[in-house]
Amino acid sequence: MSHPWLSATIPITKPIVYVDMDGVLCDFDKRVQELKLLGINPNQADNHEKAFKDLEPLPGALEAWEYLQENYETYVLSTAPWRNLASWTEKRIWVEKYLGKSAHKKLILTHNKGLLIGHYLIDDRIANGVADFKGEHLHFGSQKFPDWKSITSYLDSKVLCNI
Repeated sequence: MSHPWLSATIPITKPIVYVDMDGVLCDFDKRVQELKLLGINPNQADNHEKAFKDLEPLPGALEAWEYLQENYETYVLSTAPWRNLASWTEKRIWVEKYLGKSAHKKLILTHNKGLLIGHYLIDDRIANGVADFKGEHLHFGSQKFPDWKSITSYLDSKVLCNI
């Protein structure tokens, strides 16, 4: 699989896919609503010390991760709030708990996702450099990609085209 932004000297055997965490793999919106009930401003929820602790996986996310692992070079790509030190640890714990060995050393935390090189980025937002990503942004939660089934069906068609 060849793309102009990938160096010919880097051996690529599978397309590279980055997967966002909050709102894509795990249900951060549910946590925001829980914190709102406790009187926390929803715009400040990501800075709460328990904002990322024990988030629930979104429906189909864990199965989709397994599918991606079989067909792609897959990484978790997330942004951790700078002022919430606990978020960095909680994201790492979540990845190990729910994705296990398949995600060992595959967690990337950055505030500029546009700096990474890859084929696909599955993200529910365009913030934090997503709009600058040079591969294809699969906008999770959009009309075209409302859920994991639509994402995996789309990527299935891409895998079949590259056989």
